[in-house]
Amino acid sequence: MCSLRYHLLHPDYLYYRIRELQKVFKLRVILCHIDVEDVTKPLLEVTRTAMFHDCTLLCGWSLEECGRYLETIKVYENKPADSIREQIDTDYLSRLTRALTAVRHVNKTDVVTLGSTFTSLAGIMDASMEDLARCPGIGERKVKRLYDTFHEPFRRVSNRPSTVTIAEAFSKGKNEAKEALKDDGEKTEIEEGKSVASKAEKESSSNNVRSALDAAFAKYAERAGKRDRKGNPVRKENG
Repeated sequence: MCSLRYHLLHPDYLYYRIRELQKVFKLRVILCHIDVEDVTKPLLEVTRTAMFHDCTLLCGWSLEECGRYLETIKVYENKPADSIREQIDTDYLSRLTRALTAVRHVNKTDVVTLGSTFTSLAGIMDASMEDLARCPGIGERKVKRLYDTFHEPFRRVSNRPSTVTIAEAFSKGKNEAKEALKDDGEKTEIEEGKSVASKAEKESSSNNVRSALDAAFAKYAERAGKRDRKGNPVRKENG
């Protein structure tokens, strides 16, 4: 037996205690007293130690509970396993009662009525709702419960859409990424075309302004009668 508080103070105690036992006993039980507030970390360590050394772990949240565990283990120490094993009925009526009373609202009296009417569990399962309703004491609610229990499928069909696999999701994401890159490329080409057109328009506008200025200066020079040696009109500089 150990407590979590003691385990926090002496974390190696449980390991050395189990090592002393070695493989002498077929059943080795660790009784752990939970006496701390935060049990997550210490209880995880104790559980790992128990699993690693093939031990059964019992946890008690009070000293009284731990005492009852020790008392019960001591009482059944030398008794066979059959003494603590659940008793299973072997006669047919008991097993039929055990099976049918698992259905809600069906009691032992109903089991006797159904068994005497249909003689076997197979006959009850194959009976229609009308046949079940003819049995005395079997009301509409019990008939529906029994019929649904025997005829509804074990595996229900889900109405949810089919699950997409990781490969399909990856492929879909890859295609979407390609489309996005393609759209981005087209947008980039359009923007570059607009930029080139705007630049050409600016250069054309600048050339038009320069040509207009040259024409104006030429006209002014003709009027003034001033030309250079090559016969080209000369611009008059201010100042």
